Amino acid sequence: MPRYALLILPAFNRVYGESSPRLTRGELAVFSDHAIENTVLDSAETTIGGVPYITFETAEPLSEADVALLSNLSSVYAVFGVEGDLLRPLAMRPLDRLSSDLLTIQKYAGKTNEHFTKLLLNVTVLAADRPMSDRLSVFDPMCGRGTTLNQALMYGYDAYGLDVDGKDFEAYTNFIKTWLRNKRLKHTAETVPVRRARALVGRRLNVTFGLSKEAVKEGDVQQLAVVNADTLKSREFFRPRSFDVVVTDAPYGVQHGSKGGGGLSRSPLELLRQAVPIWAELLRPGGAMGISWNTYGGKSAELAAILTGAGLEVMDYPDFEHWVDQAIVRDILVARKPA
Repeated sequence: MPRYALLILPAFNRVYGESSPRLTRGELAVFSDHAIENTVLDSAETTIGGVPYITFETAEPLSEADVALLSNLSSVYAVFGVEGDLLRPLAMRPLDRLSSDLLTIQKYAGKTNEHFTKLLLNVTVLAADRPMSDRLSVFDPMCGRGTTLNQALMYGYDAYGLDVDGKDFEAYTNFIKTWLRNKRLKHTAETVPVRRARALVGRRLNVTFGLSKEAVKEGDVQQLAVVNADTLKSREFFRPRSFDVVVTDAPYGVQHGSKGGGGLSRSPLELLRQAVPIWAELLRPGGAMGISWNTYGGKSAELAAILTGAGLEVMDYPDFEHWVDQAIVRDILVARKPA
C-alpha cells in the first residue's frame, strides 16, 4: 500500500507543540472522511531522524488534488511519499494567497495559537456542503483581534466578525489598515458608525481588497467587515442565511469571563445558550458551526445539547481536547445546519 509522511510544523508554543501530532491525526481523519478522494487506512505518530511525523497508508496513491487538500493541514510543514527508507517530497499547493505575516505579526496576551485557529476553521469548513476551495463566507461572532478572520482571508474567503470589546475593535482596525497599506494591496477601508432610530448602536469596519489592480478591475476581490457590538445583537447587523461557516473561540472564563446578559460569568455556556440560536439563523442551509471552548467551563454534552437545540446536527468527529494550561483544557465541537 502507498505510504506517506507528514512533517509536523514546529510550534512556537511548546505546550501546543506537544499536542500537535495527536491533533494532526484527528484533523487528518476529518480530511479523509470529508475531503480527499482516498481513505486514510491507518495513521501513527512516528519519529524519523529525531523529528516528529505523522505516517499513514492509503489503498491507492494520493492524487495531486488530495495532496493539495492535505497541504492545508494546520500543523503540517511538508508532505512526503515513503519509499523504503527514503522520503520523496510531494508538491504542496495550499489555499494560502496572502503573506503569512498576516497571522504572525500581532502579538498580545491571550492570542489564540494560529495553528489551532487554522485547525478549528479547517474542520468546520469540511463539515459544510461546499468544497474547501470555494470562495466561502466566514463569520466569527466573537472575533477579538481577528485571528480567525485573518486565517479566512488567507484562504481567499470573505470574512466577517463581531466583538463587544472596543479596544480589540480599534486594535484590529488599525492593524489591518496598516497591513494592507504596507503590502500595497489595492483596497478601500472605512470605519463608519451604525445607527438605529438615530441612536448609535455600534461601529463597523468595511474593507474590500484585491491582490492587484487588475484583479480589482475584474471583480476578484475579498470582503472584510467587523462590527463593534454585542454578539447577541448579531441579527441587527447581518442578514439570516448570510454565512457558509460560523467559527469562534468562546471566552475561557479565566481573564475576562463571558457576558451572557446576566453579568460576568466564568462559564461561556450561558452566553452560548443565548447566542447559538442567533448564530444558527445566520448560517446558510448546509453550512457549519465550529466552537472551541474551555471544558472547565462546561462539558461537551452540554454544548452539544445547545447546538442540537438550535437545529444543528453535531458531527461525529475525533477527540480534539488538549491541555493549554492549568486553568484551560480546550476542545472543539462542530455542527452542521441541515440543507
